[in-house]
Formats: sequence, C-alpha cells, structure tokens
Amino acid sequence: MQLKPQDFLVALKLVAWGEQRWTYARLAQELGISVSEAHACIKRGLLAGLLLPNREPQPATSAGGPDANKMGSDLAAQEPMGIYRVTRKRVRRAALPDDAKAAADNPVRPHTRNLAEFALHGAKYAFPAVKLPLVAGVPTSHSAPAFAGVFAPGSTDFVWPHPNGTVRGVGIEPLHPAVPFAAMQDAKLYELLALFDALRVGKARERGMALERLQALIDPESPTQAKGPSYG
Repeated sequence: MQLKPQDFLVALKLVAWGEQRWTYARLAQELGISVSEAHACIKRGLLAGLLLPNREPQPATSAGGPDANKMGSDLAAQEPMGIYRVTRKRVRRAALPDDAKAAADNPVRPHTRNLAEFALHGAKYAFPAVKLPLVAGVPTSHSAPAFAGVFAPGSTDFVWPHPNGTVRGVGIEPLHPAVPFAAMQDAKLYELLALFDALRVGKARERGMALERLQALIDPESPTQAKGPSYG
C-alpha cells in the first residue's frame, strides 16, 4: 500500500471539519474528487495509521462444526422453542453533547498524534514541493492569509497556479490538483495546506512558525510543542 497525496489531503480535511458530521458524498464534493476516490483515501489512511475507525468491527461468528452442533443441541434441550430478537446496546444520544453525537456518527476520525508527526516530519519528503515559473494563482505558504501580518511584505510570493488567481508569484505545484479548489471552500483547510507548503518551501523562520501552528491545529492536546529549526 502506497500513501497518495490525496490521502493526506483527506486527512487534513477531516482535521478542518473537527467534530462536524460528514458523509462521503460531501467529502468528495468539497475536495473535488469522486466518491469512490474518497472511499479509497479513507481506506489507505486507515491502513497507514493516519485515521482511526469510529466503529468497532463486529465479532466474527463461528462457521459451525462438531462443537457448535453439540452446543446448539444442548441449548435446544434446555430452552423451549421461541422467537428471540437481538438488539444492539445503544449509547443514549441525549446524554452526549452535540459535537460528540456528530463525531460518533462519522465512520472515521483523524489519528491526531500520528497525523501530526507525519505532517510535521514526513510529508514534505513523501510529497516534495515542485517550484514552477512565475504565474498568477492562489497564495500559499507565507503568502497565504494564515500568515497575514506575521511577515513583512516584500518577500517572494508563492502561489498555486489557478486561472482565477489574483496574486502573481513563484508557482508551487499543489499537493494534489484539487487543492486550490478545496482550499477556497474551507478557510481552515486552506490554512493547513498553506502551513504545509511553508514547511516545504519556506525559510527557517517560516518553517518554525508552520511547525508550531500545524502541531496546534492537528494535535492540540499534545503535551509537547514542536520547535522550528534554528538554521536555514
């Protein structure tokens, strides 16, 4: 199994949604991918350990055999014939807060510790940045809104090439072709993707900020805070 860029994109989208209830159809629509690809991304994310299932697998039942037949005979001898309805124990939804109800309905959730570790220290090597010529596009890295007011103007802008782009800068091939569209649908996802690009193409200070901010967004309960590199 090889992890694909869209698998990482889907995992970041789930982080951006937080405790919202979602469906595969909505996931596909907001990311600009097919429903079948959304299912495949979730499956690979689970296998890679970036996601966790919300529902426990049902225990396997015995296919039968001599012992099973004997057990059935013993039960038949002890209990009268009847009709039984087996019900699954349910959690009282009224006792759960709204966000917990929504999260419990989702098939999977991000494995925040693993995903943060991969985003901060592995993803830039698995999906390295490719720089392109000057082009109009959607701002990313330190040029994105996530960095507004943090860095002084005058540094080189980085953009994802896009026909409706309003900023001209050095082109950066996005993590996945759907990234510019997906980012414009979700401000928090946009921030996550731009911070990831800062890790891929930014200078030392930009990478340091991106490390700390990504850690806080993906795994806010982490006992330690990531520290940026002290050199460029």
